[in-house]
Parts: sequence; structure tokens; C-alpha cells
Amino acid sequence: MAFKSSTKPQEMQQQQHAQPLQQDLLASSQPKPSHPPDSSNHVLQAFALPVLQIVHETLQSWARGAAIAANTPMVSCSSSRRCELNAEDRDSFFSIKDGVLCQCRQEKSWGGARATLGAFAGKVYYEAEVQDEGLCRLGWSTLAASYDIGTDRHSFGYGGTGKKSHARRFNTYGEECKQGDVIGCLLDGDQGTLAFSKNGRVFPVAFELPQYLRGQVLYPAICLKNAQMRINFGQEPFRCGPPPGYVGIANASADVTRDAATAVAAAASNSTDRQPLCIVLEPSRCVGCRS
Repeated sequence: MAFKSSTKPQEMQQQQHAQPLQQDLLASSQPKPSHPPDSSNHVLQAFALPVLQIVHETLQSWARGAAIAANTPMVSCSSSRRCELNAEDRDSFFSIKDGVLCQCRQEKSWGGARATLGAFAGKVYYEAEVQDEGLCRLGWSTLAASYDIGTDRHSFGYGGTGKKSHARRFNTYGEECKQGDVIGCLLDGDQGTLAFSKNGRVFPVAFELPQYLRGQVLYPAICLKNAQMRINFGQEPFRCGPPPGYVGIANASADVTRDAATAVAAAASNSTDRQPLCIVLEPSRCVGCRS
């Protein structure tokens, strides 16, 4: 008589116990992270992507400037050159209409812009009418300056609160201005001086240009905080000026002025060393550290 083996059920039971054990061993052999997932990628995206966007927009602006310069004919010294607020050289929340009417309705931030034409010599003038009770500041700046004029080494401003400013130094100057007043801005590129006026009354010299800005192109610049102004560069008769010896910058000789598009294109073409526009540093953490 044949007998069935009694060991088979035991083997099956052992195999059933062995399967969970193998799964546990397999799971334990997998590497485990020593700390929670790093959030540096989120930080990198939050900070690096906006910087890259700014660089991209800057390169686009340079390309547009080069294209404009390449298609702009030379203007004779006796011709009137178009001067207006530059829609390509402004804060995003600074509004421009018809090249001369400007507005910024931010209540906590200054918004500004520069003109399309600047001067490096001669005596030039422009004026602006205050059209409401907001804060305004206007003057002159290089293309390297902040739109918040008077807060760096490359710009000079005079505000409606009766203050002049340069390199973030604000000093009492002239008079306060109100709605309906006309502020005049005078640049003497030959003597290297800047002055301002109110309703035709010229105040004493406000600034003498430092040596590093002598001969540099200075552009009319305006910044506003919850305010509106209308600018006259000489494209129409002035209400209050210019003083004797000065001309509206729009009517100044091409020998002493330069348009922004040409200046930007020249700067881009002369950048043969291809210096970086920005450096992005990726956040990191030490190995084995826990946050």
C-alpha cells in the first residue's frame, strides 16, 4: 500500500512564510532618503526664471533698438528730431499716450520712463505740466540709471515737494509744485550744470555734473507716484520757456544729441567681450543635513 508524504503541506507552509520575508528583505535593500525631498528646485524656479525672463526681454529690447537704428535715416543738423517718451524704456506700470502724456497710478511705488532723445552738449530744455495732485519727479538720466530718478549715481531729479535728488540724497531746492504748475528742466552740457524752473522762474544751479558724467548722453526722465503729467520737448510752443540761450531738446542740433535706439545698438555692437548679463546661483544644502 502506498502512503502519501506528510512533508508537502509543511513545505508549502514554509514557502508561504518565506514570501513575505523576501519582500521585507527586498524593501529593506532599497536606498532610503536621508532627509525629506529637497525644495531647492522650487526655490530655483521662483527666483531664476524671473531673472531669465528679464534677460530675455533685455536682449529683445537691444534687438529692437538695433533694428530701429538700422532703418532710421541720418537727420541733418537743421532738422527737428522727434523726441517723445520711450515706450521701450519705462516701467511696465507707467502709461504713455501720444508720446507726451504720462501716468502712473501706483500709490506705493514710483514708476518712470525716459525720452527717446538725449543730449551730451549744448543748452537744451523741456517742460512738464502737473495735471493732478500726485507726486512727481523729473530731470535727467543716462541709460544706466534707475527709472526712480535721483536715487542713483546716474540720474538727477527735482520733485514737486521742493526737493532735488541725486544718488539718493534729497535736499531742499526751489519750491513745491501743485496741479497746473509747469516745471522746466535745463541742461547745460557745455558747462556741465543742471537747473530747474517753475512757471518760468529759473532757480539757481541744482547740480554740477561729476567728471564721470561729463560728455555722457543725458535723457529727459520722469517718474510719478499716483500722478499724471504732460511733457513738452519742444514739439509745440512752450508755455514758460525756454530761457535765453536754450532750445527745446526736440529742436536741438543733431551734433549735440543722440537718440536712444542708436545708443543701445552701438552699445550692443561694441560688446565684443560678451560679458554675462546675470549669474544664477542654485540654492544647495549640506550632505546629511536635515532641515
